[in-house]
Amino acid sequence: MWIFSSTDGLPAASTLFAMTADQWAAKGGNTGTKSMAVENGQLVDYTPPVVPIPLATQASTALASARTYIYNNYGILNEVTPDAWVTYIKALMAISDGTDTTSTVLPTQPTD
Repeated sequence: MWIFSSTDGLPAASTLFAMTADQWAAKGGNTGTKSMAVENGQLVDYTPPVVPIPLATQASTALASARTYIYNNYGILNEVTPDAWVTYIKALMAISDGTDTTSTVLPTQPTD
């Protein structure tokens, strides 16, 4: 904490984890290139929690990609979109807009 001109607002020194010189070097020293955390009184590599992406967000992303695919492979040629793709798009739209509240995974993209 020596780099701060004031300790106002900082935690009490007694609540901080005192690192050894080896731990400080392993963390990256002054550059702090390695993220670490204190768990059960031990300094360990920090692994950020996995933040789940909501299904509706996943569906919106897949929908944008599917629309591009359909346009580039059927629309631009003025061809009829295959039924499998229409069904897939409708399912994604329902998940994306909240109409489908029971699905827990995205539908499988057609392979044709």
